[in-house]
Amino acid sequence: MTYRGTRGYAAEADALARQYESLSSDQVLGDVLPLLPEKPGRVLDVGAGTGRDAAALALRGHAVTAVEPTAELRAHGRRLHSHAGIEWLDDTLPDLTAVRGTYDAVLLVAVWMHLDPDERPRAMRRLADLLASRGVVLLTLRHGPTPPGRHMFDVPADETVAHAAEAGLRTVHRSAWDDLLGRPDVHWTTLAFARS
Repeated sequence: MTYRGTRGYAAEADALARQYESLSSDQVLGDVLPLLPEKPGRVLDVGAGTGRDAAALALRGHAVTAVEPTAELRAHGRRLHSHAGIEWLDDTLPDLTAVRGTYDAVLLVAVWMHLDPDERPRAMRRLADLLASRGVVLLTLRHGPTPPGRHMFDVPADETVAHAAEAGLRTVHRSAWDDLLGRPDVHWTTLAFARS
């Protein structure tokens, strides 16, 4: 099944894999790494791409489930990070129907902007349902123009915070940063949520 939010990713998977892997997980998640569980826990990486972040977290001792709806990116992830012991699922927001149980951390790096406005409240409720009692949701928002051929939105951070509050989550971190790939018209917000 093809999802609107994955439009353009299959055709560009090889180039995107090189781009994703050119950055380290520590670079992307640096300011929120202290919010991750200290002890090994269950981590869900939604929209995992090539598994860069999933692999880094697995190597820290976490049991990681990586959700990626684009088969070509999953294939790159399995090839590049076969040593990490990641469980891969073909699934997507807003419903994540293949995902079971609860998680100590739920990660969404460059994912939220693919959801339609009416999907975002439902997706946030689903994330809240998947969160363990002391768990954390870590989410990055991309701001800037939509690349040609993509299904993407510039989602305001305040809207995302409001959806989280409606789903029973409180904001525990908010930061803004420049694009790590040097694109001058792109910038990012990182948000972290925990149970209220």
